[in-house]
Amino acid sequence: MHIKNKITILFSLVLVLVLSSCNHDRNTPGAQYMDDMVTAISYEDYSPNPIFANGQTGQLPVEGTISRGHMPYSFSKTPEGQTLAGEQLVNPFKDKKDVLEKGEKQYNIYCLICHGDAGKGNGTLYESGKFTALPSDLSDDRIKNMPDGEIYHIITKGSISGLMGAHGPQIKPENRWKIITFIRDRF
Repeated sequence: MHIKNKITILFSLVLVLVLSSCNHDRNTPGAQYMDDMVTAISYEDYSPNPIFANGQTGQLPVEGTISRGHMPYSFSKTPEGQTLAGEQLVNPFKDKKDVLEKGEKQYNIYCLICHGDAGKGNGTLYESGKFTALPSDLSDDRIKNMPDGEIYHIITKGSISGLMGAHGPQIKPENRWKIITFIRDRF
């Protein structure tokens, strides 16, 4: 057999193999030649896992680690913690007018329902009677004289009186500062 014939036969076999692996039905994946790369061998969430000593697939983070992009908030929900936050935290957006639009949008999402459009505390929750205590008037001298860090603390942890709940889990830290910048400019 000539080398030319061998090459022709080999080429024909490869061509038949390639064409047989193609499937014109777009709803099927075709043949799997390396199954371990297509089908994951990982454990499903909440399924038993013999690899770990406690037998659980979902593990707690290693003690002392911090999730990427998140910094722990170290001030406690106490009068002392609020005062300390007021002394140590500085608004990075103070006097920056370009953040007012974003601050207003965030205010309208998270604050408007309680504090109202004019910041007087007469939002729809209070006006409807669903919230019986009048929220703080944001134009009040007490709020105007409060350091930005204390307002940030109250947004993050909630008020010490318990009247305002913690919004730290819902509002990103930079957006809390933008809300404060908006409040300082508007009220």
